[in-house]
Amino acid sequence: MSEQSEQILERMLAVRNGAGAGSAEAISREFLGTPYGANTLIGSASEPEQLVVELTKVDCFTLADYVEALKRAGNRDEFIAALREVRYRDGVVNFQNRRHFFTDWAAGSPVANDVTADLSPNAVAVQKMLNQKDSGGLFLPGLPVVARTVSYIPSDQFDDGVVSGLRTGDYVGAYAEDGGLDVTHVGIFFDTPSGPVLRNASSLPGDNKVVDTPLFDYLRTVPGAVVLRPGQ
Repeated sequence: MSEQSEQILERMLAVRNGAGAGSAEAISREFLGTPYGANTLIGSASEPEQLVVELTKVDCFTLADYVEALKRAGNRDEFIAALREVRYRDGVVNFQNRRHFFTDWAAGSPVANDVTADLSPNAVAVQKMLNQKDSGGLFLPGLPVVARTVSYIPSDQFDDGVVSGLRTGDYVGAYAEDGGLDVTHVGIFFDTPSGPVLRNASSLPGDNKVVDTPLFDYLRTVPGAVVLRPGQ
């Protein structure tokens, strides 16, 4: 962790402690405007995994990692321990144990629960072979292919009724049509005075930072959504 990330962490812990445990909105608001940065984690099938804390730039999934870990932590040591548990199965820091896919958060020792099918009778269940590209080959060499049923709500069925069932801090993933991926993007749901938003680390040229995107505007650009709900 760099000195700059240390300073950011201390500020965010102070906000978290002032807002109370589990305050996803207050914690994630501190990330608004943080630059988008891909590939900040270190580790692969051939490179030893390291527990990275990079708070000066985030991608959509590391943003979720850090927010969830901060919710569970009152100080630096608790944050490091929480990040291990959120990012890695059984808290074991290695490439094979990293939760690479969004729905890994809801599989075994879950970080969050998949509530997609509970939110809409129109949810669609699809059998996936995660990590196996439809075009052939693997998304992540060195990792196994995992059979998993992924449920999603088609965007044209994601209406006000579905939104009324969402809770502040729910994690929303953009359903992936490729059979080897569950989602292509992740954000955090909040209902604001100006309407529901997806707080997300956007790589779009006009953004390239953490922004609040109007939820319905975003859903029009993707096939559907998967919703995971963190423990209360």
